[in-house]
Amino acid sequence: MPKISKYIGITLILLGLISYFATGAEHFTALIPSFFGMVFYGLGYLADKTEEMRKHAMHAALLLAIFGIFGTYRGLMSVFGAMGGTPIENPAAAYSQAIMAILCLFFLILGVKSFIDARKEAA
Repeated sequence: MPKISKYIGITLILLGLISYFATGAEHFTALIPSFFGMVFYGLGYLADKTEEMRKHAMHAALLLAIFGIFGTYRGLMSVFGAMGGTPIENPAAAYSQAIMAILCLFFLILGVKSFIDARKEAA
């Protein structure tokens, strides 16, 4: 899981930078995925660094993923609405939020599966 956390972190950092520069570097909020990405990467690094911190860092990363999902839910719903024909108010923000929501959901699913597998191995 620490390696996945780092990959998600790098992807979110790139997403934020691409979103920021693609919108003309006008909206600082386009960098929000990058801030989440830095924390994801840091937690993955911390989990790799020390074995005793692995569980705590990965729990924190899953909590961050939950916050990321809740924070970007509206953008994801806008993209789903656009598939049905509803126009998107701010397409760049909606697509960026949708990608972040999907990445966070992916990480959350893998993290829960990892915790379940670890508990089965311990038993």
